[in-house]
Amino acid sequence: MKRSASLSFIFVTLLIDVLGSGLLVPILPGFIGRLSHHGLSASARDYGWLLSLYGAMQFLFAPLFGALSDRFGRRPILLISLLFTGFDYIIMALAPTLPWLYFGRILSGITGASYTAATAYIADISPPEKRAQNFGLVGAAFGVGFIIGPAAGGFLGAIDTRLPFWVAAGLSLTNLLYGFFVLPESHAVENRRRFSWRETSPIGAMIVLGKYPIVWGLTGALAAANLGMQCLNSTWVLFTTAKFGWTVRDNGIALAAFGLIALVSQVGLSRLILPRLGEKRAMLVGLAVGAFEYAAYALAPQGWMIYPVMMLGAIGFVSGQATQGLLSRQVSEREQGALQGALASLASLTGILGPVIGAGIFAYFTSDRTPLTLPGAPFLLSAFLNLVALALAVRTMQRLRTSTNQDRPLDVSS
Repeated sequence: MKRSASLSFIFVTLLIDVLGSGLLVPILPGFIGRLSHHGLSASARDYGWLLSLYGAMQFLFAPLFGALSDRFGRRPILLISLLFTGFDYIIMALAPTLPWLYFGRILSGITGASYTAATAYIADISPPEKRAQNFGLVGAAFGVGFIIGPAAGGFLGAIDTRLPFWVAAGLSLTNLLYGFFVLPESHAVENRRRFSWRETSPIGAMIVLGKYPIVWGLTGALAAANLGMQCLNSTWVLFTTAKFGWTVRDNGIALAAFGLIALVSQVGLSRLILPRLGEKRAMLVGLAVGAFEYAAYALAPQGWMIYPVMMLGAIGFVSGQATQGLLSRQVSEREQGALQGALASLASLTGILGPVIGAGIFAYFTSDRTPLTLPGAPFLLSAFLNLVALALAVRTMQRLRTSTNQDRPLDVSS
């Protein structure tokens, strides 16, 4: 297998997934308003429900497709995901009413297994010591997509509101054709395992993975850190507008800078930090830096200070890679899909809860009844959640060092 070519395909697959979502960011709220004939406030609520519904479907079905990829291989699951993602965008492009838009996102959420199968694919073709670095492709795809997607969506949407949907569909279906003719299977037949319905629910997947000694602790740390990130992402524009008076253009520039920093961190910085610190120390340092970063955002008195804080926070991106690398080395080759499905479900769950929690806290601390006006309150919660993640990670590493009977010992000096 040509690993570089396979990794390139996975990167493109993840990039198209992020690009497709990014293309819709500038036009989706207005498009919803046209379909529902509601005002801005009601359309915003519809938009929130649309995002939460997609996350809910991912939470419920990601373990199913992770288990299916363990049984039948990564390639067919990836191709099915790309096929239905393309159909989803076509349905939305043609949607005459709001329920059709909901139907498209439900379908995409159910079959949106690209992240689960893609990360399992990376684990399959990467040596254990290189997995954390290769998981950086996920962050790199996010960075590039976050830079290009919203800008391209705004340009295309100005031509025709439905054009970004058609472009997103074309990207997905083109990648499907490329994968069908080029992508090899990564999951060896001898490593495949029996399909179990017990493992297809989010709770069932967690129970199965709980037999590995450090999975629970590290998964909890990853979930806490993801929840903090979701609280920040969902209230970023609200915060910068309320505190600094930033315009749409100001926020666009800042978000593009954020995507660029994420890209540089995941592709370049991680390859410097991980070999020197090792996965364990990189995880702990990244979580600590992330907590400081969020608190600094919340307390920054002037808008220009966001940018140097953002640059320092580049180190924080490495923690996710390092944690995933450690987790992938704790489960057998036969259960990488189950692991990635469980992690995808957790990420989807935080995507459901984070916006609700973050927006609620922001609304309270900027309302007339608040005893303290603090637009950055959601970011302080994000900082606290990163400290919780750090405490869980430290405790898990200590427990691993002192344990004398591990299913799969890990070299914690790495």
